[in-house]
Amino acid sequence: MSGFIIDADISKAKTISTEFYVNPQYFEQAKEKIFSRTWQFIGSNDLLQQNNCYPYVLLQNYLDEPLVITRDKENSFHCLSNVCTHRGNLLIYESCQTSHIRCKYHGRLFQLDGHMTSMPEFKEVQDFPSASDHLHQLPLFQWGKWLFTGLNPTIEANIVFNEMMQRISWMPFNEFVFRPDLSKDYFVNAHWALYCENYLEGFHIPFVHSGLNAVIDYGEYTTELFRYSSLQLGIARDGEDCFDLPATSIDYGRNIAAYYFWVFPNMMFNFYPWGLSVNIVQPIAIDKTKVSFLTYIWREEKYNRGAGSDLDKVEMEDEEVVQNVQKGIRSRFYDHGRYSVTREQGTHHFHRLIAEFMN
Repeated sequence: MSGFIIDADISKAKTISTEFYVNPQYFEQAKEKIFSRTWQFIGSNDLLQQNNCYPYVLLQNYLDEPLVITRDKENSFHCLSNVCTHRGNLLIYESCQTSHIRCKYHGRLFQLDGHMTSMPEFKEVQDFPSASDHLHQLPLFQWGKWLFTGLNPTIEANIVFNEMMQRISWMPFNEFVFRPDLSKDYFVNAHWALYCENYLEGFHIPFVHSGLNAVIDYGEYTTELFRYSSLQLGIARDGEDCFDLPATSIDYGRNIAAYYFWVFPNMMFNFYPWGLSVNIVQPIAIDKTKVSFLTYIWREEKYNRGAGSDLDKVEMEDEEVVQNVQKGIRSRFYDHGRYSVTREQGTHHFHRLIAEFMN
C-alpha cells in the first residue's frame, strides 16, 4: 500500500484501511510520523511542588524517551533529555530537590536548564565543551497548570490547543487538584487508534452506555471539528448536573453536562462540573494499549454525579466493544466501513489526520 486516502466528503468516504491496525510496519512508522511530531501530555506542575527535578519517560514502551522536568531558581520550567551527554547514563532516577544535575557515572555536571558546567579529567580534550555536551532541551508548553512536550512537534502548541483554551478559559484551573487516589490505568487489548475512534463518536452511547444515556440528551449531542482537535458537547437532560456557565461563555444558556475535548493523536480532556478527567492513550503493542485516567477535582461535592459519574463502568463498556472490534478487523471479509454523516464526523476527522501524518 502506497498510502492512506480518506475522502474529504464524509458522505463518500470510506474508513481507513484495516492495514493501519494490523500491519506492524505502520505501528512502527507511527512512532516517528505521528507521535514524535505531536504534543504529548506530561502532567501538572504539581509534580514539582516539593521537588524541582521530575524524571519522566515519554510514552513508555513505545517512544520510550527518558526526560526530566526541572524548575530552576527563577521558577522557570525546562524539559530536558535525562541522558548524560558523556556516556548515555540516566541522570535523575527519582523525583528530587537539587541545585544542579550531576551524573553518577563520571561526575559530569549540568545546570537545571541543561547547560553543562564542568567535567572531571577533560582538560586535555580539544574543542570541549561544545553545544552537543549540553542536555538537549525539548519544547515545553504550559496551559494553566498542565505541561506538554514533544520530541519534534511540527505544529505550534497554541495552534493545537487554541480552541480548547478559548472555549473554557473561564474555568479557574488553579483550583483543580490532582487526585492520584481517584486516578487509574487501564490496559486494553486493542490498537490505540481503535480506542480513540470509539471516544470520538457518541453514536454508540444509546447502544453501549445505558447509564450515560440516561443523563445526557442524545438528540442534542453535537461534534465540533477544529484543525488538530475536536469537541463533543454533552447536553444534560432536565434535572441532571450541568455547568453553571458565566455570561461570557459562548455556551451560556445551555445545559452543558460535559465538554469532551480530543487533541490529536492521543489526548482526551473531559471537563465535568466536578473537574477534569484527562485520558492519555499510550500504545504498547499493535494490539495492546494503556489508557491513563488522571483525575483533577475542582468541586468535590459534585464528584461522581451526572455525565462524569461511574467512569469506571463506562470504561469497561468501552473496552468490551473496542476489544471485540480488534478481533473483528482481522477478518478476511472486512477492510473498510462507511461513516454516519451526522454521528461520526469526529472519527472521519481523526482518520484524515492519520492519513495526513502517515503519508
